[in-house]
Amino acid sequence: ALQLHNGTVYRWNRPCYGVGEDGRPHLRIECRALPSGPTVTDEVANAVFWIGLVLGAAAEYGDIPKHIDFDDAKANFLAAARHGLSAGFNWVDGQNYPAPRLIRETLLPLARQGLEAHVASSELDRYLGLIEERVERRQTGAVWAVRSLAAMKERGGTRGERLTALTAATARRQAEGLPGHAWPLADLSEAGGWEQSFTRVEQYMTTQLFTVQEDELIEMVAFLMDRKQIRHVPVEDDEHRLVGLVSYRSILRMVSELGRRATETSPVKAIMERDPVTVAPETPTLEAIELMRRHRVSCLPVCKNDRLVGLVSERDFMPIAYQLLEEKLRAEDAEQAADAADEAKETPSFAERVE
Repeated sequence: ALQLHNGTVYRWNRPCYGVGEDGRPHLRIECRALPSGPTVTDEVANAVFWIGLVLGAAAEYGDIPKHIDFDDAKANFLAAARHGLSAGFNWVDGQNYPAPRLIRETLLPLARQGLEAHVASSELDRYLGLIEERVERRQTGAVWAVRSLAAMKERGGTRGERLTALTAATARRQAEGLPGHAWPLADLSEAGGWEQSFTRVEQYMTTQLFTVQEDELIEMVAFLMDRKQIRHVPVEDDEHRLVGLVSYRSILRMVSELGRRATETSPVKAIMERDPVTVAPETPTLEAIELMRRHRVSCLPVCKNDRLVGLVSERDFMPIAYQLLEEKLRAEDAEQAADAADEAKETPSFAERVE
């Protein structure tokens, strides 16, 4: 029962009771912030810094709660989580310090003081040095990821391609062994080409969904489509199960046949497509395209465990079409250039013809 309780309580630092393989019980404290890497070396440096601070602060200040109010400690924690090295911290002297200054001038010396009697100075220099370099460069693993995504967004590509490139770059740099603060930003080319980002529906489907219920007015759905620049709106029941799909074309058809005022009084269920064709997130792209052609639809709701998780439409295939067309045209240009070069080599020059 206690282990079950531990498994449902997610504090940053939590006491955990467990029983080893030999049957002996033990009590441990889990510090869940330490694995914030992004490399094993970074994790070890985090652990050295944290343990050193606990020991050093206890030796320097004694009972910490007597020196800093809990509200200030909580504010420090939230500031660190939200702003990282850009945060400001309230310290035991009642002053507020920028994170880089507090780490360099106070926290790193405290951590060294707490561990110097237990850890070799060369090891302290190595791991606390990594923390100092991280502060100097202002690059944590989270900062690297955010900066990488921002830089790749400026170069274009889909969201799926950028995330694929970020994941591939993370694995590659971890294998190279450099600490996170020394990582160069991820590049879109590391995604491995568009083929790696469009093999399954879940890689590019739209997940920011706007849904309605079948008793809502069509006028409201039309307003939503116009406001959000979308062409399809899923219809769900009270249990959030997909029951239909409304398309922009169905609304235009109704307006042309009955007039615009009909949308002000008619519910969504009057024009929605009931039991639309759906796919699972892991559906291959080719299969999704074939389904669209076979059923003559331009949108497929994506469902998992009877719940709507995304939409894939003809518009989502446009990035693939652009890249395929560009590759095709570039290949043809290269082929024509090569043919022209070969023809020039085979054609005798004027001097050769005179001879």
